[in-house]
Amino acid sequence: MSGHSKWSSIKHKKGATDAKRGKIFSKLIKEITVAARLGGGDTDGNPRLRTAIQAAKSENMPKDNIERAIKKGSGELEGTSYEEVNYEGYGPGGVALLIDCLTDNKNRTVADIKYIFDRHGGNLGEPGCVAWMFENKGMIVCEKNKIDEEMLLDLALEAGAEDVKEEGSEFEVIMPPSDFEAVKKAFDNAELEYTVAEISMIPQNTIKLEGKKAEQMLSLMETLEDSDDVNHVYANFDIPDEVMEAIS
Repeated sequence: MSGHSKWSSIKHKKGATDAKRGKIFSKLIKEITVAARLGGGDTDGNPRLRTAIQAAKSENMPKDNIERAIKKGSGELEGTSYEEVNYEGYGPGGVALLIDCLTDNKNRTVADIKYIFDRHGGNLGEPGCVAWMFENKGMIVCEKNKIDEEMLLDLALEAGAEDVKEEGSEFEVIMPPSDFEAVKKAFDNAELEYTVAEISMIPQNTIKLEGKKAEQMLSLMETLEDSDDVNHVYANFDIPDEVMEAIS
C-alpha cells in the first residue's frame, strides 16, 4: 500500500490519546485559519476550508473552535499569522518524503525538520528533488472485510472516481481533487464505512520496506507528524501487512 494511505490507516487504528488529540486540534485550527485567510470564510466558495472543517468535525472539534479559527483567518479576530512552507527529503531505504508545514517561524521549522531527518536515518533534500514523484489526488480507503467489492466499484466509479485499487487488506479509491467531495458524499449517503477520506499526494511508485528500515520509516513518520509545525507528511513507502503486524 502507498505510504501515505498506509500511515493514515495506522493512525486511524491506533486512535488518539488525549494528548495527541490536543495536538491534532491545534493543527486543524492552523489549517482552518490559513484556508480562511487565503480563500475567505465562506465555505461555498472555498473548497480547502470545506475540507478542513470536515476534518475538524471528524475529530469532534467543538463548533466554537472551528468558528473562532475561521474568524481569525478572515481577519474578524486577531490571531497568529501562519505561512505555508514545504520541504522534501529522503528517508530510510531512499523513501521520498514531502512535508507540508504551517509556521510562524520558518527558521525554527527547518531546523526542527532537519534534526528529525538526521535522527531517523534520512536527509533533507533540495526543493523539487522528490515532488515530481507524487500526484495530487482525492483518496478514500476502505477495509475489505467491511465492504462489498462490487457495490464499492459501482458506487465509486459512478460518483466520479477514476480508479479502485486492491492494496493488501484494503481498497483505495482514487479520484481527481475536484471530484473528492462528490465521491465522499456518495459514500456517506450509502453509509459505506471508510478509514481514510482526504485529498493527498499519491506516490506514482513505492519502495518496499521490511525489517529495520520499516521500523525506522514508521518512527520517522510519527516524529515528523508529532512536530507542531508539520501539517501533512507524504511518502512513497510500502510495508506489507504481515510486516506491519510483526512490527505492531
